[in-house]
Amino acid sequence: MTADLAFLADCRTRLAFDLVSHTWNPVVIWALKDGPGRPGGLRARIGGISQKVLTETLRRLEFNGLVARQAYGGSPPRVEYELTALGRSLLGPIESFGAWAHDHGDEVMDAQERYTRDS
Repeated sequence: MTADLAFLADCRTRLAFDLVSHTWNPVVIWALKDGPGRPGGLRARIGGISQKVLTETLRRLEFNGLVARQAYGGSPPRVEYELTALGRSLLGPIESFGAWAHDHGDEVMDAQERYTRDS
């Protein structure tokens, strides 16, 4: 990336930021890092996500080529989701961002408190 990169509407960098800016996208990707998962198992692993939001997130990730959906017949039918190679390529950046959040989260919260107190 060059220093003079403009974040234009059709820029690939903005596309990448959009993929990780949805609150649940990186969380669901991270929850799938160890292998395929069924929706119920993903909800249990993640916590705090509704079935509706999980379904929307999985569909968005599938639309963007980050997750593959596999439907199995039987009674009852079941579905599993798995990261694609493209989805797996986001694990490193998500891990780095999580490390940054761990290292600097207190500083951000302190700044928020100062701003609220001084405003």
